[in-house]
Amino acid sequence: MTDTPPIDRLIAIMARLRDPEDGCPWDLEQTFRTILPYTLEEAYEVAEAIEHEDMAALRDELGDLLLQVVFHARMAEEGGHFAFADVVAAICDKLIRRHPHVFGAAELADTAAIRVRWEQIKAAERAGAESGESNGILAGVARALPALVRAEKLQRRAARVGFDWDEVSAVFDKVEEELAECRATLAEHADQTERVHEIGDLLFSCVNLARHMGVDAEQALRAANQRFERRFAQVECGLRDQGLEPSLETREAMERHWTLAKAAERQV
Repeated sequence: MTDTPPIDRLIAIMARLRDPEDGCPWDLEQTFRTILPYTLEEAYEVAEAIEHEDMAALRDELGDLLLQVVFHARMAEEGGHFAFADVVAAICDKLIRRHPHVFGAAELADTAAIRVRWEQIKAAERAGAESGESNGILAGVARALPALVRAEKLQRRAARVGFDWDEVSAVFDKVEEELAECRATLAEHADQTERVHEIGDLLFSCVNLARHMGVDAEQALRAANQRFERRFAQVECGLRDQGLEPSLETREAMERHWTLAKAAERQV
């Protein structure tokens, strides 16, 4: 047994893997860019474990995600930029700064007031950043976010300064308007670029509708994907029982099994 704190042990293991003489060749070849896809993948696997309420998987996936943080920090330290301790110190400072009602003298009445204050502090941080980027209302919304997530964040930023629909009924109207414009691109034989734009506008308006209805668009679509997978698996199972396979010739049978799968879920 070792008395070394687990996080220190992990940092030491990562340093060993990146040792120029005795480390792992694969780990030594990695850069921030080559590791990035793994970082994103691990974050999604954490989300999947949470969605399935699988605590054992969540423990393991959080460990994998933590490894990504340690990996990036190690490469940064090798480049003379910062170390893992600096990452921890920065987030500690940020949490204290953004919670003046807990660590300071500020008194905030409720969650809504806390959220407003949080955004004010973040805006001040953006204004003070020496990044050379715009400090506008929409500045700082990461472009690498999934499109649905980023759309919602952009909309929420704009809504905080009053650029938003007052009633959800108006958002329904907007979705219908965008849908009609999409349909028009087929009737008018529009070029592909215009169709891409109109589909994008429709998706953006759907995210707006989800936001006004209190629904997380990204999670809603992830759940829809899971339902589709589950139902289609039942369709395939039903076809196999009939000695059939999915094909154009069995489309009617697929529709019947799909309807049965949906009906079975409603009864649960």
